[in-house]
Amino acid sequence: MNNKIRARIDALRPLLKDAASDVRVAAAQAIEKLEAISSKDEILQALKTGDMGTRVAAIYALGEIGGEAVLPPLVYCAGRPETDIRSAAVEVLGRLALPAAIPILAGRLDDQNTAVKARAISALSHFSVSGEVLQKLRVFLDADNGDLEAEAALTLAQLKDLDSLERIVMLLSSSHASTRQAAATALSLIPLQ
Repeated sequence: MNNKIRARIDALRPLLKDAASDVRVAAAQAIEKLEAISSKDEILQALKTGDMGTRVAAIYALGEIGGEAVLPPLVYCAGRPETDIRSAAVEVLGRLALPAAIPILAGRLDDQNTAVKARAISALSHFSVSGEVLQKLRVFLDADNGDLEAEAALTLAQLKDLDSLERIVMLLSSSHASTRQAAATALSLIPLQ
């Protein structure tokens, strides 16, 4: 652990015994975040050398650290051949909502694996996206795949895409229960114009 991080953690430790519970919680969360930052090199090493479970856990740990500094390894992982690695990286990139991740996530909409596609669709709900990306998302409303249609309906609704409203209404009669459920929820999220 580097000295700057150690000094901050040491300064925060007395607040763990503060009379105000909100102060104790804030101090604990700050210490946790600083400890995660200090372990970034260890996390990156685990990402390179660990087994599949360790590597996936490392991706989620990078998401906990957050910030622009974790973007390069996550982008790299989003392009890896291993489905579990790609899928986890796509999910974390969505959670971080860093605008630089939009092209990577939009690219994963063409992934050969349905689960990765579904995660990419969902991840894009955290961004303000261009018309081109909206158009790519709208295609999934006709996927005849419960997971992809459901994620697309929810994401487009969260993005307040009024152009998808008619197609989402049509999904209420889908043969897939997950699609009908998502379409019902989506209708409550889309603005009433």
